[in-house]
Amino acid sequence: MTTHPSTAEKGAGPLLRAWREQRRISQLELALRADSSARHISFIETGRSRPSEEMVLRLAEHLDVPVRERNALLLAAGYAPRYPETPLDDPALGALREGIERLIGGYEPYPALVVDALYDVVAANRGVMTLVDGVGEALLEPPLNAMRLALHPQGLAPRIRNLRAWRGHLLEQMERQIALHRSEPLRALYEEVAAYPVPAEDPADEPSEPVPYFALPLRIEHEGRTLSFVSSISTFNTPMDVTVAELAIETLLPADPATAKYLQSSLA
Repeated sequence: MTTHPSTAEKGAGPLLRAWREQRRISQLELALRADSSARHISFIETGRSRPSEEMVLRLAEHLDVPVRERNALLLAAGYAPRYPETPLDDPALGALREGIERLIGGYEPYPALVVDALYDVVAANRGVMTLVDGVGEALLEPPLNAMRLALHPQGLAPRIRNLRAWRGHLLEQMERQIALHRSEPLRALYEEVAAYPVPAEDPADEPSEPVPYFALPLRIEHEGRTLSFVSSISTFNTPMDVTVAELAIETLLPADPATAKYLQSSLA
């Protein structure tokens, strides 16, 4: 992982340059997007010019810098953080929590969960709890982590019939998040779960009849039958709080009629 200069020592310039280079945007292109000049962008990046608070936020917006890192840029430029980080259990987020619970509860009998930036589960409905029945107790202790739960040998991994493909999907998802957020804790989690052993493919795990899936399915054994899901992930538009910005709602949609029918009957 790329290391970056200390914000206290180097200011915002090198951080902005690192984000620009990571996004593969030239100084001229960024200047055009931000209604500035390439010369001014160059001066900011080299420390010859101190950007205004408005300019820091404008550049961060055009570089798609995550909210948490926007606070870091502001601090490095000598300004106060703009975005609060409110604990999810704070009364101020009561309406958010209630809305999330109502949302994932209304999705039943299909599984839905909410995770934070480290894939720790902050909410889950009955559909999810049905799938994790029988998982090792240590993995169910708080904080419940969705990646460990899926890929650990004592988690769901032995029951995932297309584990290699699903594992590849999850690791690629984490890699994208690491590139976006440059989070060392997330990198450590990635290295941990990527090191879990992967059993050899079993031809018996392939479906007996081809199914025209419209997205990569999660095929998982549950009580003697194989259930198939496709995953959808939603985030909040234009978040103004670090906690809210890092929440993701994942819903599992039945990928075939048999899965839908089973879930509707089992959680009726």
